[in-house]
Amino acid sequence: MTLAAFTDLFDLNKLMGIVPNHSEHGKEIDHMLNFCHWFMFLLFIGWITYFLYAVWRFRASKNPKASYHGVTNHVSTHLEASVVIIEAVILLGFAIPLWGKRVNDAPTEDKNPLRIRAIGYQFGWFFHYSGPDQKFGAQNPRFVGDGNNLGIDPNDPNSADDMIATSNMHLENQRATVIRVSSRDVIHGFCLPQMRIQQDATPGLEAPMWFRPITTGAWDIICSQLCGAGHFGMRADYTSEEKKDFDAWFKDQQEATQKIFAAQRELLKKRAAEQAAANLGKHH
Repeated sequence: MTLAAFTDLFDLNKLMGIVPNHSEHGKEIDHMLNFCHWFMFLLFIGWITYFLYAVWRFRASKNPKASYHGVTNHVSTHLEASVVIIEAVILLGFAIPLWGKRVNDAPTEDKNPLRIRAIGYQFGWFFHYSGPDQKFGAQNPRFVGDGNNLGIDPNDPNSADDMIATSNMHLENQRATVIRVSSRDVIHGFCLPQMRIQQDATPGLEAPMWFRPITTGAWDIICSQLCGAGHFGMRADYTSEEKKDFDAWFKDQQEATQKIFAAQRELLKKRAAEQAAANLGKHH
């Protein structure tokens, strides 16, 4: 039995309480974590054994007088060198290639991924869906209000099929998902443990993350950064569902969002007309 097969057979992740995986890439993450846990466990047993041996070997009853020469062999040096080599193998052979795969294998436009922007705030989350055109509507602070919490430009053609949801994110099962994470105020943490992915939400930046759900279910979104006094209450949920259920939810949310945009467009037209009338009155 190979070491990899042994670590898969005796899964320390489950013993340590890790939640079940529900993403396509999660198996690779779990395998690496389990391997690291076994390595650290064996390293712990090894060093404890060595420590107990040293306590027994150099006990005062057998060594009443201190030896100023100490241990003359190089066993400990070899052990330390072996640990360094194994750690280098884990880093160079597992961690860095896995990170590279996550970066280089991101879905391209022609694969039609589900595109979402997750925007954190004290203390909750907004979710901005791009719609079928795969393009997000432009934002401008002057449009914030009247139900448009993210300031999406209602006159931008790219926002004509956009949708905004609050505290509830829906995913389509088996569909690649790309989420751009940011924040409106302080640093938050956007963590989906079941999808084996996490990204800090930093004001002024958008950091992409991607994954593919492989099962259906509903779970909590965790803020993994201490973001203020209300951090304990900063929660949202996300659901992975089949295409027909996702499409039905998206349609309902999209209609509600577009109604807000339509009402805001009318309000902007009314304000523009009132301003034009006021300017005309000043000239007369």
